[in-house]
Amino acid sequence: MTSTAKTIVISGGTDGMGRALAATYLDRGDTVVVIGRDAAKAATLPGAHVIPADLSLVSENRRIVEEINARHPAVDALVLCARYFRSSRFVTAEGVEGVFALEYLSRFILSHGLTAPGVIVNVSGPGVPMGRIHWDDLMLEHGYEGVAAQMQAGRANDLLAVAYATRRATGPTRYVLINPGPVATSFAGEYDPPTAAHVATLKRHGRPVGEGIEPIIARIDAPPAAPLTAFARFDPINLDDSAFDPHAATRLHDLTHHLLASLEN
Repeated sequence: MTSTAKTIVISGGTDGMGRALAATYLDRGDTVVVIGRDAAKAATLPGAHVIPADLSLVSENRRIVEEINARHPAVDALVLCARYFRSSRFVTAEGVEGVFALEYLSRFILSHGLTAPGVIVNVSGPGVPMGRIHWDDLMLEHGYEGVAAQMQAGRANDLLAVAYATRRATGPTRYVLINPGPVATSFAGEYDPPTAAHVATLKRHGRPVGEGIEPIIARIDAPPAAPLTAFARFDPINLDDSAFDPHAATRLHDLTHHLLASLEN
């Protein structure tokens, strides 16, 4: 390990693109902190500092933040990759809809909780037109549909990034949203038959994982100068799009704080 070695934290780092990123930076001699549920998969990443956790639980994310801040106070990059598709609605033990909990609340807590990482790379689907926040039904209790849950989480991450960058514009952290495009990754989840068939097609025609992580590596190695940027692979996304509405970002930020406060105990 050299004096220029980085400390990289990866949520969802035991599988798919997260695991490939972890392996890449371990090979470089960097310190890699991997957060994930599957201890067996984590064991195949020798040298990684593994934090076993259920990222769909707010309490687990708070524990992770405390552990990382204590052991790794200087983090160069936080990479948010954890996702899990659910065709059927699932509610966590804390009473939160599962996709919203894992793919948004976890990323919110880790983003705001870690001590000033150099760059946060949120691997989601920035600017996707289908994404919308169900303001009157955030937990999707009425008419749940798996793709709608994913699209809501994606839009929530767009707004998370806007609110974060607005509040910390003068701070050291750069927030980057990346849509890696179709990648033949693991697609972890519980699928109904039609969705499973669609996923099988994506796996056949998606980019190899090694190619899929290239735009993520680029932003870790050379973070943009602006507080907030978004990319479809390497192509910049216009932040003037309605997907990044600052009023909606403030609204969701406030709702999220209220929700997290209700889960304090």
